[in-house]
Amino acid sequence: MRIGLITADPAHPVLAAATRLLTGDGHRVDHLDPDGEAPGPDRGALADVYLLKARTPRALALAARLESYGAPVLNSSAATGRCQDRVVMAELARTAGLPFAATRPVDTVGELAAAGEPAGPLVVKSRYSRRGDLVARADTAAELRALATVWPEEPVVVQEFTANSGWDHKLWVVDGRLFAGLRRSELAPDGRGPTRPLPPGELPTGWAELALRTGGVFGLDVYGVDVLLGPDGPVVVDVNAFPGIRGQAGAPEALAELALRTARTPRTDRTALTTRTGCAAPTAGETKGWRRKGA
Repeated sequence: MRIGLITADPAHPVLAAATRLLTGDGHRVDHLDPDGEAPGPDRGALADVYLLKARTPRALALAARLESYGAPVLNSSAATGRCQDRVVMAELARTAGLPFAATRPVDTVGELAAAGEPAGPLVVKSRYSRRGDLVARADTAAELRALATVWPEEPVVVQEFTANSGWDHKLWVVDGRLFAGLRRSELAPDGRGPTRPLPPGELPTGWAELALRTGGVFGLDVYGVDVLLGPDGPVVVDVNAFPGIRGQAGAPEALAELALRTARTPRTDRTALTTRTGCAAPTAGETKGWRRKGA
């Protein structure tokens, strides 16, 4: 099988580990840099499946072109795009009944600051999710003005700050297999720290099902869900297509197995594989072992 990686960083730990598994089993793994000069493969040189790790506009355009040729892409360009615009993300999640934080768009942080003192603490985020984007807490108009000097033209969204423990629950899903961790929130006074492993069985009741349902709503196979424990229960604050999933035992194996199963599935049968629904039971993340070719 030929597997294509659409990424600017093929050495990313989870991709590198999955690549070692695949190549060790005799499969070919090609790297496509979506922001490089090469235009990408034509119809006659397609891989059997592509893993879309990059989320830049050029990466999404490349993935859409490959899909138009009939190649499967995980996650699809459409599903990935739904996670890039945080306004679209929030509208889709809340319409589906997910406990997503109320989110409203604002043209710039300066416009928000000009409105005067906020009624309470706010979380200000870049409207378009990307590496190094804006995520900050602002309690006062002065803090908003300070943000505006650094991000003067940045389109943003605003969420009311959810009182919480200061820890983000990081839930990751690969093909229905759940992984979890705890990380100090970047909004906490001491800033973000390392991620602590969290056995999925220690999650509050219903959180595993919430993570899996989120993937069904967005049409994702490989994704992350950031959840806070608020006063009234879980609050989803972000959904990420193809996140890093660093240091999670079993994640590379799950990713490699997903790639191979998708590549081997006839095109007419792929619809059943592209989206898991909230009706399915999530499985614990760690796999029993890499399923070798022919297994």
